[in-house]
Amino acid sequence: MEGHLKKRVFIDGSAGTTGLRIRERLDGRGDLETVVLPDELRKDVSARRDALNAADVAFLCLPDAAAVEAVSLVENPETVVIDTSTAHRTAEGWEYGFPELAGRRGRIAKAKRIANPGCHASGFVALVEPLVRAGLIPADAKLSAFSLTGYSGGGKKMIAQYGDELRATAGGPEGSPRPMFLGGRQYALGQAHKHLPEMTAICGLAHAPCFSPVVVPHLSGMEVTVPLHGVDVDAVRDCYREYYGTHGAGSGLVSFVADPAAEEGGFLSSAVLSGRDDMEVSAYGSGERTVLVSRFDNLGKGASGAAIQNMNIVLGCDEREGLVDGRDEAQPEG
Repeated sequence: MEGHLKKRVFIDGSAGTTGLRIRERLDGRGDLETVVLPDELRKDVSARRDALNAADVAFLCLPDAAAVEAVSLVENPETVVIDTSTAHRTAEGWEYGFPELAGRRGRIAKAKRIANPGCHASGFVALVEPLVRAGLIPADAKLSAFSLTGYSGGGKKMIAQYGDELRATAGGPEGSPRPMFLGGRQYALGQAHKHLPEMTAICGLAHAPCFSPVVVPHLSGMEVTVPLHGVDVDAVRDCYREYYGTHGAGSGLVSFVADPAAEEGGFLSSAVLSGRDDMEVSAYGSGERTVLVSRFDNLGKGASGAAIQNMNIVLGCDEREGLVDGRDEAQPEG
């Protein structure tokens, strides 16, 4: 493709974890030209304004307040903004960037303002929205959920903290400081996690779920679990099978997998999809109790992979272009 035909892409906030991962996924794309500001201009408002307005697609990888400011700098009506912050996920005029949800792929393709979903929210929404839509979960249900996430979700500071901890527990010289044994750590105990508004709104729920996120000691990977009472597991599986397709057969990056635990000795690892950009959903149950599970990479379908997928849809590309999924590894449904 000739240079003048390439789409121009700018990442505002390219030094953070999500921005760096987006940049990695853009490298080698012959159809794109990535605009990069030199370090001394990364925070220069004038330089950022010029780059934002010159871009066909601008990714915002910034804190909420800075993302709102960045949007205010965009005057070019043709610039598509994909915001990875929390700032616009339930805002009027913004499309929620989860194309596997009913009706959203077409709206994303036409949108100029796209809010990239939160990582925990992605797993919860993928499990709950189809069941609310199908009437298997009432909109006034009071749900609970917990989520295991790799420590990369905490950014550079947490990555360094866990890196130091893991090196210390691997053994050090006699007399070295005792490690903190960070292990798995639950947080957001006050039930005010920043993903709760989108989890509630996108699923059409009347009540926010009781949500318990837990950081676990592996770099990336995520597992979101929603327990249910009084919902038949076979009906849930049928719903997911129709909504997403079976493993490797869906139109997007979310697929239903009947029994992944059978291949993992009865366990479900939160790190099994680390390094990939797709998501698997499954359901288990006995009698009146059902457990919904989604697994993906918090840095992939939970962040930068989803952002690239949304960009691909806007640009009319194959939405998996530049992404890694399990399609080549897909096995027939068991």
